[in-house]
Amino acid sequence: MTWLDRSCTAFEGGRCIATGSLRQVALATKPVVDRWASSISPPPVLVFDVATSEVVELDWRGSDADFATRLAAMDLALSPAEPKTSPPEVAADESTVARGRGRPKLGVAAREVTLLPRHWEWLASQPGGASVALRKLVEVARRVSEDKDRVRQAQAVGYKFMSTMAGHEPGFEEASRALFAGDQLGFEAHIALWPADVQAHLKTLLQAAFVA
Repeated sequence: MTWLDRSCTAFEGGRCIATGSLRQVALATKPVVDRWASSISPPPVLVFDVATSEVVELDWRGSDADFATRLAAMDLALSPAEPKTSPPEVAADESTVARGRGRPKLGVAAREVTLLPRHWEWLASQPGGASVALRKLVEVARRVSEDKDRVRQAQAVGYKFMSTMAGHEPGFEEASRALFAGDQLGFEAHIALWPADVQAHLKTLLQAAFVA
């Protein structure tokens, strides 16, 4: 995925202009920015990265063609490099190597782990030994924390967006407390008077924030 492919949304004040890839959103937003160019007090026009709620800074100057050219240059400069692949002949040689006997490779990595003696004793007594037991423990802990991690991430992204777009709105502090308390009904009640598009985008961002 390139820099211009990431999901974004743009707002003109409290009105949503467009949602889609950064390429689509930027091109849809440029005429709005141009329309306000000569205004003394234009509404803020902001483009947000949907995944992080970071504001995407763009240089809106010039014609549509100038802007599109600048976007393409930024895409080239900011997109992650494609991973290098092995030459075909090397890949062919590797595919012909017979797999030896023994357990299949699991992609495991050896790193130092520091534990107390009683921990090592317990691990050594588990079926499969210390390494297998540790992997099982990590998998269990990872599954247990996944839901909490998703909630925490959604809260952080939603709060960043509402701080930028609605920090001045009535009930902002109360809505923030309800968000981090996991109070969905209270949160929605406190944002009920905010611009409809801001509410809609927040509810999309926070779909995982109120999962019990």
